[in-house]
Amino acid sequence: MRFIIRTVAAAVALWVAIQFIDGIDVDAPTNSARYWGVLLLVALIFGVVNAIVKPIVKALGCAVIVLTLGLFLLVINAAMLYLTSWIAGQFDIPFHVDNFYPAAFWGAVIVSVVSWLLGLFIPDND
Repeated sequence: MRFIIRTVAAAVALWVAIQFIDGIDVDAPTNSARYWGVLLLVALIFGVVNAIVKPIVKALGCAVIVLTLGLFLLVINAAMLYLTSWIAGQFDIPFHVDNFYPAAFWGAVIVSVVSWLLGLFIPDND
């Protein structure tokens, strides 16, 4: 159940990023079932990318992360969003991030902040 709630929270965070960033688009009619289905599917892809690829990239870039006092994590988050867009394109999912900067970078910042805020309301099983 927690997985479903986190996926919906990620979809909401992606929706907020789409509303504020011009370079992030879903090519489906807004407020339709297809639109929200695409967002949920992209949230699943984003979750898989963050679970599998992100730890590897963070381990490889550990020295750069330390040298930049953690600011390089913003670049890694943007790269994960951009990679999600590429994977969605490979599966003909109508989600697209136009470019790395500013679309993916600021989109990743918004997704991170909104996900963190929504995570405050999602109970932990601890």
